[in-house]
Amino acid sequence: MIKVLFTLDYEIHGNGDGCPYALMVEPTNRLLRQLEAFGARLTIMADVAEILKFKEHSEKQGQDDCHYAKIAHQLQDAVRRGHDVQLHLHASYFNAQFKNQRWEQDWSEYNFAGLPLARLNEVVRTAKRYLEGLLRPVKADYQCIAFRAANWAVSPSRNVVRALVNNDIQIDTSVFKYGRREGLVQFDYSSAYSSALPWAVDEDDVCARNPRGQLIEFPIYSENRALWAFFTPQRIYRLWVSRRHKLSNAQTTRPPIPSAEAKSGSNGAARAPGWARRSAWKADFNQCSGWQLAGALRRAEAEYSTAGGDIPFVLIGHSKLFTRFNEWSLRPFLSFVARYPGRYRFAAFGDFDLEKIARRMPSAVVEPGLGRRPVCALEG
Repeated sequence: MIKVLFTLDYEIHGNGDGCPYALMVEPTNRLLRQLEAFGARLTIMADVAEILKFKEHSEKQGQDDCHYAKIAHQLQDAVRRGHDVQLHLHASYFNAQFKNQRWEQDWSEYNFAGLPLARLNEVVRTAKRYLEGLLRPVKADYQCIAFRAANWAVSPSRNVVRALVNNDIQIDTSVFKYGRREGLVQFDYSSAYSSALPWAVDEDDVCARNPRGQLIEFPIYSENRALWAFFTPQRIYRLWVSRRHKLSNAQTTRPPIPSAEAKSGSNGAARAPGWARRSAWKADFNQCSGWQLAGALRRAEAEYSTAGGDIPFVLIGHSKLFTRFNEWSLRPFLSFVARYPGRYRFAAFGDFDLEKIARRMPSAVVEPGLGRRPVCALEG
């Protein structure tokens, strides 16, 4: 059975501008209604660092300019309606200041994976306590168990993994196979264990499987695709939004991370000419068409049909990018999943048996274009 997980990064623009109601509350209301019409569930990955700053600002100003009350109500209402809320963090907001109608972030904390262990422990603990305090009044057994880092930055991994485990976070969902970044945030996930199957994480390398690991990685589904696969109207819109709201105080690069983990994986794609270059194509429901997502779901089903157990198909989206056109383009995918309940099911992270996932045993299957590699089957 393939279980389809819609995860939504719930945040304003990366450069700190934009109205929280227009970028978070209103589009999420539309998405919730659409998913419910097809029996689907949403996992809101709430950027608690931003939300706490909105709360603080409203309390200091004596008026709710940042719409904190509406945000808190939406999160509670979503859980009440059977959806889920888990943790997303842009740590650069914890020390942010509101100036000239924009949140000026602490760029020294922009790279989550670069923070020291003590700071990581502090911010994860603060955010987890906030979510559980907010949501347990409406769902007594609510637990904050899953995490996604800002900019997918969980490499270098050692301090991140330790901080998540220290705070009883059981799942990370930041990694997408074939993904690479250079600049203020740097990572190379080319060697990630799988593009779909979850794995128990090695503390020293989030891409590697260690059956004794205490954190389970649920990768965002991805494929290594050629350039033409990225041409959709939604991606053009995303590019326009990114340029309009680009970072203004962080346009510098840093030297490569001097660790084996940062150097892992093949860089052949980066050296290829532009016309031949292949990149990480994420199952992003903001940027992919519904038919593209349905095709990817079928490919994932075919590739992992021998793995055994429930297989997650993790989609990612952003509230700030969920337009009316996006709402229309997503409909074919929702219809496709709902049409085949014997093959696919909408789900959330809490629907998976994490102990069984940790016990998966590798077996060899063929991944298109990559030759033989290990894929897991359940023990017993």
